[in-house]
Amino acid sequence: MRLLQVFDAVVRGGGYVAAEAELNIGQSTISNHMTALEERLGFSLCQRGRSGFRLTERGHAVHEASRRLGHALQEFSADIAALKGELRGELRIALLDCVADDPSNRLAETVAEFGRIAPDVRVVLVQERPQDIQPKVAEGIYHCGIGSHRSRVDGIDYRLLYEERHGLYCGEGHPFFARADADFTDAVLEDLPYVHRGYWREEDGMRHIRWRIEATVQQIEPELILIRSGRYIGFLPHHTAHAEVEAGRMRPIRPDDIGYICQFELYTPRSGRGGDVLSAFLEAVRRSWHEAEARSPTQRTPMRSRTLRP
Repeated sequence: MRLLQVFDAVVRGGGYVAAEAELNIGQSTISNHMTALEERLGFSLCQRGRSGFRLTERGHAVHEASRRLGHALQEFSADIAALKGELRGELRIALLDCVADDPSNRLAETVAEFGRIAPDVRVVLVQERPQDIQPKVAEGIYHCGIGSHRSRVDGIDYRLLYEERHGLYCGEGHPFFARADADFTDAVLEDLPYVHRGYWREEDGMRHIRWRIEATVQQIEPELILIRSGRYIGFLPHHTAHAEVEAGRMRPIRPDDIGYICQFELYTPRSGRGGDVLSAFLEAVRRSWHEAEARSPTQRTPMRSRTLRP
């Protein structure tokens, strides 16, 4: 297990230098550990030298297997602690980018509530791509995830948490920035360079528009940069664009008739994997979102559980 932990640190750091700082051991010791692991396994895990560090195909497979093993051991420890009436171990949560400034997102309050319920559980919060969260929850890499995606993965339960509204925007350097909304006809929009989010197969905002896609992103923050450049138009969450609009650096396009809503959901494995630690987090979710709804019932979407299949 110690050798696998060293291997994991090397992979995550992309080489020995970063792993040295994390593990607090010298590169020569790391090299000895890697050699010992390869000798025990009977094959090479990585290529290292002047050209840099690169995993072999078998190295990728071993790293994935070692991660699953580490998670299984953590689950075992948590289960044993639960038998003694304790909540210990680790809670792994995946979420999307650019959600921290959304007033409808109450994850910070949920984590605070979870800390009161399970103070000895370590929280690991990881940002993932939208299309990766559900499969990784199903595989057990994460106990749960919070995201928005139209596709569904069998074996996952979905709880609706809140809604995020999106609109079409352009930056102040855009040639049409000062034009009236009436000038942004469908034909004009089809002629303007557009930045597309690669994980959407079609845009919910205006499906009949044949967008002139000239840039593709996988996360919202890079999209914000491209729109702010004045070269592209594109969809953004209103909460993400708000500060830019207030500062006069961006503007919405036809806000009365162009836009769409993303439903943010909590993904949990239907198998019940996660045990008492995940149950405690679900209770924290219920409390934090319920309290928000009680304070502002017209602005919150009640949390409800839904089981959906592809």
